[in-house]
Amino acid sequence: MPETDLVIPRAFVEFPDPADDSQIFRCDLTWLTSQYMCIFGQGCPGIYSERPDDGCCTLGAHFADKEDEKRVRSFVKQLDPDTWEFHDVGTAKKNAWIETDEDGDRKTAVHEGGCVFLNRPGFAGGEGCALHGLALRQGRNPLETKPDVCWQLPLRRTYREVELNDGTEYTEVSIGEYDRRHWGPGGHDFDWYCTGNPEAHVAPDPLYITSAPELIELMGRPAYDALVDHCEAHLASRSRLAIHPADPR
Repeated sequence: MPETDLVIPRAFVEFPDPADDSQIFRCDLTWLTSQYMCIFGQGCPGIYSERPDDGCCTLGAHFADKEDEKRVRSFVKQLDPDTWEFHDVGTAKKNAWIETDEDGDRKTAVHEGGCVFLNRPGFAGGEGCALHGLALRQGRNPLETKPDVCWQLPLRRTYREVELNDGTEYTEVSIGEYDRRHWGPGGHDFDWYCTGNPEAHVAPDPLYITSAPELIELMGRPAYDALVDHCEAHLASRSRLAIHPADPR
């Protein structure tokens, strides 16, 4: 199916962070009330047509910071050859599962065309992200074991310092859609991308419900509870902006 346009009419809501009066959230209601869901393993053709089983795991994942890398490392140590297809590659030497990009930023290594943690189809320990599988086996949410960028997608959190004419200032925290543009210039080269594609807008519940754990981690529980009220009111308004163009009509 064709993707919807990148620039679409959207409805936003702004509200103060109940836990921090120096912050104001700006949330994309059109996105957060959409019926998007990740369809990896359920028809996702991958971002590159020649690698249909990778989903968006072809490129490896950049670490947000040292704490992100440290947290992931603690779970990498818990993987073994039965649960991680490329365990021997990733542990061949210290930090073999990490590489640096052309800008010197650290990320998960790419092996044989995909992230080193991506178990390929047919692997007895289960296909898909080895760190995701570890979380499920341990009864954890995968956001605990995976790099930040992996569990945040397709949500996008950004910060902006705002100074008003009266001299007051606040931090604007935006929560929105991580569309193909936010991958950088290379995002436009993807053969397929999910957030604007009707094939991935098939969830029985809106995104603010299905991605509640991720939103709570990104916003904090008090702000998430406020967001739920705004999302419910927005859906009840039946505004045309309540419907993402990739949602079923």
